[in-house]
Formats: sequence, C-alpha cells, structure tokens
Amino acid sequence: MKDSLFQEFDEVSAQQWKQKIQYDLKGGDYNENLVYKSLDGINVKPFYSPEDIQQKISTPSPKNWNICERIFVASEEVSNKKAIHALEKGAESLWFIIPNQEIKLSKLLKNIDEEIPVYLSTQFLSFDYYGKFQRLLNDKNYQIFLQQDIVGNLARTGNWFSNLNEDFKILDEIFSKSEGFKSVISVDAGLYQNAGATIPQQLAYALAHANEYLNHFNRNNFFGKQNGFKLQFITASGSNYFFEIAKIKVLRWLFSTLAKEYQLPENCHILSMPTKRNKTLYDYNVNLLRTTTESMSSVLGGADAVYNLPYDAIFHKNNEFGDRIARNQLLVMKNEAYLDKVSNAAEGSYYIESLTRQFAEMALGIFKDIEKGGGFLSQLKEGIIQKKIQESAQAEQEKFNSGELVLIGTNKYPNPEDKMQNELQLFPFLKKNPRKTLIQPILERRLSEELEQERLEKEKAE
Repeated sequence: MKDSLFQEFDEVSAQQWKQKIQYDLKGGDYNENLVYKSLDGINVKPFYSPEDIQQKISTPSPKNWNICERIFVASEEVSNKKAIHALEKGAESLWFIIPNQEIKLSKLLKNIDEEIPVYLSTQFLSFDYYGKFQRLLNDKNYQIFLQQDIVGNLARTGNWFSNLNEDFKILDEIFSKSEGFKSVISVDAGLYQNAGATIPQQLAYALAHANEYLNHFNRNNFFGKQNGFKLQFITASGSNYFFEIAKIKVLRWLFSTLAKEYQLPENCHILSMPTKRNKTLYDYNVNLLRTTTESMSSVLGGADAVYNLPYDAIFHKNNEFGDRIARNQLLVMKNEAYLDKVSNAAEGSYYIESLTRQFAEMALGIFKDIEKGGGFLSQLKEGIIQKKIQESAQAEQEKFNSGELVLIGTNKYPNPEDKMQNELQLFPFLKKNPRKTLIQPILERRLSEELEQERLEKEKAE
C-alpha cells in the first residue's frame, strides 16, 4: 500500500489530548487527579508524546546479558561443585564472594570453562593475594572481573580496610598489574538503593563514587599504563518498573559522559540484582513477583549480567531450592519470554525516554553539587551523603507506614495465620553492632522491618 492506513486521520497534538482529558474530568484538577508525584522527584503524566522527548539521550546497550549465580565461598571444593552445578542448570556467569585469603582460586575455578565470566568480590584487601592469582592467569584465558571498591567499603562499614593511604596504595599495586583482568574497580551503587536513596541520588552517588577512582588514577598517570580500562557498577533494581529501566540507561550515559573527560573508553560493565529494601518476611512468596519485575527492569535497562535474589534470601540460609527458583526465573525471561533477542528494547518509548532525560538532568545536578562540595569522599566524611539518604529513606518509610506505599501481604492484605518465628535461619533485620568507625556508615534497611518485628513479638507471646 502506498497510502498510510492512518492517512485519513488528523494528527492530534499533546495539547489537544490534555484539553480532552480536562473536559472529561468535568472540573476536576488535571494535576491533582492524574499526575503522580513520585518520591524520586518525577511527576508522571497520564500520557506521553514525541513532544516529551525533544532532547533524546542516546544510551548504548549490550547485545546480550548473562544469568549470574552468586556463591559465598566457605570451602573451595564445595563452592566449585556448586558453581559447576549452577552452570549445568543454566547459569552463564559466576559471582564468588571470598571471605579470606586462605581460599585457593586454583581449586575454586577447577574444571570451570575459561570463557565463563567470573566476578570476584573479596572481603579483604591484599596485593599478595591477587599477585598469586595473576600468576595463575599467565597460561589461562579466564574472563575475570575483580570487584575492588575501597570507597564502597568505607561507605558501607564506616572504616577503610587499613587507612586511606594504605588502601589506595594497595589498590594502585593491584591496578598496575591487572592486564589479565576484564575489570578491577567496581562501584557498589546497590548500597544506596538498599539504604533508601532516591533514583537521582543513586545515580549521582554512583557517578561521584566512580569519579573518586578516576580522579585518583588520572592524577597518578595510571591510565596510560593500563589500556582497555573498564569500570564495573553493581546496581540494585527497585519495584518501580519503568523508573528502574530508565535508571540503568541513565547510568550508562552518565558514565560515558564522565569517561570522555578522562579520554577513557566510554563503556562500563553493569551487574544488576533486585533490591532487598522491599523484600518481606511475611507472605514471602510475593518476593517472587517482586524479583521477577525487578530483574526484567535490569534486563530491559541494559545490564550486562543479572543475579536474581532468591525469594527467601533474607531469612533462609543459602539453599538449592531458592537458588533454583531464582535461576529459573531468569531462564524463563531469556528462553521463553525472549528478552535476549533485542538489544535496547526500551528505546523509542516516549515515557522511558522522558524519564531517562529527567533522571539524567537531576543526577547531574546532584553530582555537580557534590564535586563543588569537595567530592564524594569529602562529603562522606562530613556526613552529608548519609544525611541526604536518611532523609529520602525516612520519607519512603513514612509512606509505607501510612499505607500509601503498599507491600502486599505485609502492610496490606496480611495473612494473620502466617507464622514465621520458627522459619528464621538468618537474622532478617538491621544488625546493631556498636563499634568505633571513622565515619557514619550507610546502612541498608528494609521497609517492613519494624512491622515484622512487632508481628514476631506477638507470635512469641501467643
């Protein structure tokens, strides 16, 4: 057909649509009735048009994403068998949490294909440990992503591993000998999400956090010595489906913008997972629905790898059933929902494109304020970052407590017959462990903790 099917219809402008809506409201206020005001500072309209994306932000997206399995390593042999089993059942990458220097990486990676992406997160900082691993790589071709984040450790614990100078000295040594690794530096932006920061704050803090490393390496002329520098972000996706898609797109754009200033490769690697903030102890099966949409946001936003949090992770020890269900959720997305067939599937959505631009502008504004205030480390030490996050977290908590923010099965439609006292294998609440810290740590806390503690106390009294 030469003629368009819709040629006989007149084009309708956004203003005409709005006038029609206002007419149908019969005197009701458009902004009051139909515009949703989010805690993230975005006013969501009832409809979007090309007029909302006059200034489009181009965000690259990976051609594919891989299913990741996270394993805490208590024993090399046990963890190796678990890793191989996970790969046989559909996992495509591995994320090892290494608690101490006694763990032998040669045993941990035994019989694991060298083409499998492996993420290594150590709960210590040691050049000697990575020196041994570097020698292991000499005749191998492992795809290793190191997750060194000394600034993130300070933010999370309130302390350096040793002290500022010693930590950066060790980091420099690792970075200077990192030719065999896919990346060395990671920025754990999930901490800010799980602590209650808004999306613009998460993006700005992640960028300012990364900028601390870029500034440091640039001052010490490391970039000329280390070709192919690639930084990794760890993100956590919340329950606002479209917002979280936009968040990952914005993170890529923000980093590419920052990397240009340092004349570095503009691409970054993103490992994403569901947030812990909205996960619940009671009616815990609803967590399956939450992690499904959150993982989908990660995929459609353009994450390189997605780790899915098991539905019972907050109160059960690691178990085969929880891991299998979490992995299968991602397998369904990839092999049955075909979410791996199109790169950048969200591109062209007026709504998402509008969110992307607005989040980018807001995050850049916060980032510039941080840099004017001396940078991320300086504002962490002064407690400014912590205070901002606490304010956002409190605002969200109040909405949950009032019932405006709903978690089904917890603060709406709870099942009074649901008993959890005898199900707790892990302590599911914020641990209060008073100790001396250099700065106030950023603390992760779930929205439903206080309500759940009250219900548990009632269970004990019955």
